[in-house]
Amino acid sequence: MSLDLYPAIDLRNGNCVRLYQGDYAQETIYGDDPVSQARLFADAGAPWIHVVDLDAAKSGEPVNRAVVAAIAAAVDVPVQTGGGVRSVEAARALFASGVERVVIGTAALEDPQLVHTLARDHRVAVGLDVRGTDVAVHGWTEGSGRHIHDVAAEFAELGVDALIVTQIQVDGTMEGPDLEGLGDLLEHTEIDVIASGGVGTLDHLSALTGLERQGRQPTGVIVGRAIYEGSFTVQQAIDALKAPLGELP
Repeated sequence: MSLDLYPAIDLRNGNCVRLYQGDYAQETIYGDDPVSQARLFADAGAPWIHVVDLDAAKSGEPVNRAVVAAIAAAVDVPVQTGGGVRSVEAARALFASGVERVVIGTAALEDPQLVHTLARDHRVAVGLDVRGTDVAVHGWTEGSGRHIHDVAAEFAELGVDALIVTQIQVDGTMEGPDLEGLGDLLEHTEIDVIASGGVGTLDHLSALTGLERQGRQPTGVIVGRAIYEGSFTVQQAIDALKAPLGELP
């Protein structure tokens, strides 16, 4: 089974940015036209576009909602978006703007019923941002004191599409994904797992295709900095995720 590639567009003040290990003080701006960037990703063959409103993740205010809507309108591939989605109304506004799947992070931990309500009629993913095994909240700025396996178990019967797991300690570093942590999670949940954080080379993508526990693999991977900085192209990433283990295109 090949993994889906989710090239990332992280929005802050309307720009495409990346944070280093979730630190808002360590920001790199990659462009000021996220809609054009989304078109480039889609034209290159990306099966999804992953969009995060970093301003909203921190404040709860949908600062970049209009930009998210413009991205969804500009591409023919599904858009997955999250960041500061803390109410039914906020999520439904995103769905109404053309978003295919909404990612709920902090609010999912604080109010699992919100996820259950939305998942009845819409595609919902739960974003689990972790330091080690501790799930972080409020834009990665606080720890919850809760183990990722315990949190994942809460959503087993709520109709969740996927768990998006970001290992903060490797996010933006390009030093490799948290294969051990992802593998452990695959053993503890039946929900689809999408990996995020740390991918810097095609070898890292190949390693994810070879990650299997109890017959289960991740279903996708989110990649940002490595694409923006030219480590590989979207097409090369897609090919690597389809290649047999140990073979690179």
